Amino acid sequence: MNWLELLALAAVGLFAGVVNTIAGGGSLITLPALIFLGLPPTVANGTNRVGVILQSAVATEHYRRDDLIEWGLGLRLLIPTSLGAVLGAWLSVDIDEDLFRRVIGVVMLLMLVAILVRPKRWLEGQKKQPPGHLRYTGPIAFFFIGAYGGFLQAGVGIFLLAGLVLVHGRDLLRANAVKVLLVAGFTVPPLLIFLWHDLVQWVPALVLAVGSAVGGWVGARMTVTWGADFIRWALVAVVAVSASKLLGLW
Repeated sequence: MNWLELLALAAVGLFAGVVNTIAGGGSLITLPALIFLGLPPTVANGTNRVGVILQSAVATEHYRRDDLIEWGLGLRLLIPTSLGAVLGAWLSVDIDEDLFRRVIGVVMLLMLVAILVRPKRWLEGQKKQPPGHLRYTGPIAFFFIGAYGGFLQAGVGIFLLAGLVLVHGRDLLRANAVKVLLVAGFTVPPLLIFLWHDLVQWVPALVLAVGSAVGGWVGARMTVTWGADFIRWALVAVVAVSASKLLGLW
């Protein structure tokens, strides 16, 4: 890669870092960019994880300073999501992604309806604990979310936000803080698996990571400053674009 391509990749990383931190789906930007620059899809999938970890770590530190992270909840959910991520990463090494992406696209469209129909639940969270059956099935749901994150990564933040709001009753701002903590943690095992299979190219990975880290800081600052309503509308936009992309509409 020449220096102009690397500079463009850093700019892509910055934009994707903002999108990922505010809602999710930034990998729908970075993965095509890496493939366009000549990386095979499986290598792009592994290379992309370095930036995801760094941007999420930067955003996590920003939320920590603002005392928005619920560490108990985050660390508790990190176990099932990490286990799922290991499974997803192993599967992604040699399984075709097309059908899986289309299924996720349909689920995202259903989620878009939920966001638009019941906005207060996303903005304010719940004042009481979720029903007992949700407390017990929650870890199972987060295991499968982690499996998707390990498999493809793109859009996993959207599903994490949905789980944290609809299952655990957090408002979007606090859910976003826990989301970036989870992504920073459960993306590490898949990265190790991709490294084991020699599916990471370090030069584009580090360039993308630097841009993504700056984007993660900017995105965290925007969410804290502009609040839950801003996150909701950003989420609506990202879900709509991500679903249409996964379904092959553009």
